[in-house]
Amino acid sequence: MDTNVVSDYLSGSFFAAGMAFMDKIIDATPNLSIITQIELLCWKADNATELHVQNFIADSIVLDISPEVVDKCVKLRKGKKIKTPDAIITATALAYNYTLITNNEKDFSNIKGLKIINPNKL
Repeated sequence: MDTNVVSDYLSGSFFAAGMAFMDKIIDATPNLSIITQIELLCWKADNATELHVQNFIADSIVLDISPEVVDKCVKLRKGKKIKTPDAIITATALAYNYTLITNNEKDFSNIKGLKIINPNKL
């Protein structure tokens, strides 16, 4: 899951179909890149929102940066114009053969083998 999707989900910003999809993902224990965890924990928010984010992370599986993720990230960065955090998120999805859930498809476009679902388009 990309950070923007978590933000939109927690704020209830998706249409009904997107919220229903995200509810299923959340209920099934979401997978997060360590980068998504870091980005979520860096939000400047009120105490209630920070607690909500911390609980969300605690209920998720946070995937560390493994040697395979590093290798895929390096290949992505050498081959495409992609920011390092996005490359790590992409490499994590590719290494675990997961579908990336994001509503910022343009940052992840044209990456061979990457599957994307955008809850805004459901």
